[in-house]
Amino acid sequence: MSVTLYSTPSCSYCRLAEDYFRKKGVSYTKYDVASDRRKAEEMLRKSGQMGVPVIDVNGRIIVGFNQAEIERALNR
Repeated sequence: MSVTLYSTPSCSYCRLAEDYFRKKGVSYTKYDVASDRRKAEEMLRKSGQMGVPVIDVNGRIIVGFNQAEIERALNR
C-alpha cells in the first residue's frame, strides 16, 4: 500500500492526518509542499487543488482530512 501526504508545517488538518496514520500504524510518505515546489506541482496535478492536506492512497486522491474517506481508501 502506498500512502502519500502532501502538507505544510502550519496546517492543523495535516497534523490530524499524521496523528491518524500513526495511531492506525499506516506507513506514509510526507512532503512539505511549502518548501518543495516540485512536490507542490505534483500535488496540484494529482488533485487540482492548492489546499492541504492532499492524501494519495494507492492513487485515490483525498483532499482535506476526511477520516471516513481515508478509511474507505485504506479498506479499513
